[in-house]
Amino acid sequence: MSEDAGASGAPDLETAYSHCADLIRAHDRDRFLAALFAAVAPRRHLMALYAFNLEVARVREVVREALPGEMRLQWWREIIEGLGRGDVSGHPVAAATLDTIAVCDLPRGALLNLIDARTFDLYDDAMPTLNDLEGYAGETSSVLIQLGATILQGRTDPALADAAGHAGVAIALTGLMRALPLHAGRGQCFLPLDVLERHGLTREDVVKRNSGPGLTAALAEMRARAAHHVKAAQAALPSVPVQAIPAFLPLALVAGDLKALERAGDPFTRIAGVPSFLRVWTLWRAAAKARAGKDWLKLPAG
Repeated sequence: MSEDAGASGAPDLETAYSHCADLIRAHDRDRFLAALFAAVAPRRHLMALYAFNLEVARVREVVREALPGEMRLQWWREIIEGLGRGDVSGHPVAAATLDTIAVCDLPRGALLNLIDARTFDLYDDAMPTLNDLEGYAGETSSVLIQLGATILQGRTDPALADAAGHAGVAIALTGLMRALPLHAGRGQCFLPLDVLERHGLTREDVVKRNSGPGLTAALAEMRARAAHHVKAAQAALPSVPVQAIPAFLPLALVAGDLKALERAGDPFTRIAGVPSFLRVWTLWRAAAKARAGKDWLKLPAG
């Protein structure tokens, strides 16, 4: 990891990093809280990474049509590729992201793949298979964990790929199920067609909010798949150094969220998951156990 790249613009960068932290505190609370358990020096770079992810992930929320969304994602591609460096002075997340890439030597290719994966969000296309959904989760959620671990360790560690892969998929699948009401309301369906077909459903059944035994069974299958990835992640977690654990900490919330989803009566009612105060306590307990060298991950029931 290099010394403080971009130091000549330190006042502006400090403002940019503060903006990133405020953004994540407001809109990605789980990752914000998890990042607080990181060492002070790399923490702001985690916030910048997560703010970049948030900006890309919520493009669908701020545009009404796909073309403006494509243009926003293309702007981010050019920024990451270094083609639009002169355009970031008024965009604190972009400024902090570029500084983080330089200081932490982040692989630009991984960030570009994340942007490309988010193109799917702009359209109402069906997710073809569970394998496709897991690939999407890997290129978005899993890569975020790998990049976070790179920031925290000061180097890329290929040995963490398995743990990050399973952890990211578990977090993503659970988050998508929690967001089912939001996605259905805007005509999106992330539940894969092959899973739906196994239970006698179509994409239109989901976006039209047709609940019933078929959807209940499809969601049970999805929860079981998420739980599978939690267990696989646990098996790989011993390879994760303690300093990199904050990048993985949101995984500690998955078991509770899956339990809340299972208890929910109407799948189209927004599920909060683990209550806010318990989310803080769960992350604190997991971080404390990790520092003590203990198994910190609670597995889903069943």
